[in-house]
Amino acid sequence: MTRFAREMQVIYWEEPVDIGPKETAFLQVREAEDAANVRVIVPHLPQGMPEDAREAALKRLLDAHVASIRGPLIAWYYTPMMLPFSRHLDADVVVFDAMDELSKFKFAPAKLLELEQEVIDRADVVFTGGASLFEAKKDRHANVHCFPSSVDRAHFCKARAHLFDPADQEDLPRPRLGFYGVLDERFDIDLLDAVAKMRPDWSFVMVGPVVKIAPEDLPKRSNIHYLGGKTYEQLPAYLSGWDVALMPFAMNESTQFISPTKTPEYLAGGKPVVSTPIRDVVRTYGHLEGVKIASTPNEFVAACEEALKLSHDPESGWLAEADLMLSAASWDTTQARMMGLISDVLGVRQGADPALLVAAE
Repeated sequence: MTRFAREMQVIYWEEPVDIGPKETAFLQVREAEDAANVRVIVPHLPQGMPEDAREAALKRLLDAHVASIRGPLIAWYYTPMMLPFSRHLDADVVVFDAMDELSKFKFAPAKLLELEQEVIDRADVVFTGGASLFEAKKDRHANVHCFPSSVDRAHFCKARAHLFDPADQEDLPRPRLGFYGVLDERFDIDLLDAVAKMRPDWSFVMVGPVVKIAPEDLPKRSNIHYLGGKTYEQLPAYLSGWDVALMPFAMNESTQFISPTKTPEYLAGGKPVVSTPIRDVVRTYGHLEGVKIASTPNEFVAACEEALKLSHDPESGWLAEADLMLSAASWDTTQARMMGLISDVLGVRQGADPALLVAAE
C-alpha cells in the first residue's frame, strides 16, 4: 500500500475496537508514520452494540470520512467481513485481494462464505496471494490474477550484515533455529515439541504473538524461547542472529491454501529454510538447495542438520541460487502489475487523482 500511495491517497480502514458501552462511536485517524499519503482509520464502537447497530454506526462513520473524496474511488477488500457496512459505496473499481482462505481459519464467522461470494460477484478484479488460492478462485470470476508473495529485499538483506542481537536474544545458545509470525492454529506445536526434545542443544526462537490458541498449550522446554511480537522493522535483527529459519506449519485445513511471505523473506535475509510440505512452498521453492521440506519430526531434524551445514557455507552456491529467484519477486513489480490491471478497469480519468480505500483486517 505504501507503493500505491506514491500515486494516490490510501485510506487504510482497520477493524473496529471496543470502547465503553456509554461512549460515542468515533474514528481514530492518523497518518502512517513510515509511509507518506497513507491514512490509517480505526473505528471505535461502544461495547455490546447489536450487530445491526454496529454496522449502521460503521456505515455512518465511513460515509462521513469518504464524503470529501472527489476523484475516482477504488475499494480494495482484504476481507469480505467489511462488506456489510460498505457495499453501498459507489466505487469506480472494486478489488478483492484474497490473501488467505479465511473460511478455513479457526473461529471463522458463519456468514463469511456468503459474504465472500458477494464480494467476488461485486469485484471488478480479483487478486490471489498464491497459486493454490488462484486455483480455488479462478473459476469464480472472469478476471482473477495470481500474485505470489513478493519481498522487500533491501529490508531483509540487512540480516546478512550480522546485526547486533536484540537484548532478549543475545544470550541464547547457538545454534539458533528461528520462526517469526503469528502462533495460531496454523502452527504445528507438536512438531516443535518433538524436534526440541530430540535436539536439546539447539535453541528454538519463536518470535510473534500467540493468537487463537491458549499460551499454556505451547510446548514448554528449556530450549524453546518465546519472545513475543516484534515490529516489521525489528525482524531483520532477529533473523540475523539465527542459523536456520523455520516454517513448522501444521498440515491442516487452515494451511491448505497459504503461501507464506516468510519463505522469500528468510532467503533474502541469507538463511536456509526448513518447512513442512506446504503446497505453495513446495511448488515454488522446493527445488532450491536452500529450502528443505520435511514432514515428520525425524525428517525435520535431518533437514535442519542439512540447513545448518548450508548456513556455515554461504559460498557453496545455495544463496546465489536463491538470490537469482528473488530477483523476480519485487513488491515494486507486483504493485505495478496490479496498478495496470486496475487502470484497465478504471480507464483514463483526466484531472482526477484516485483514492484507494483499503478494507483491512
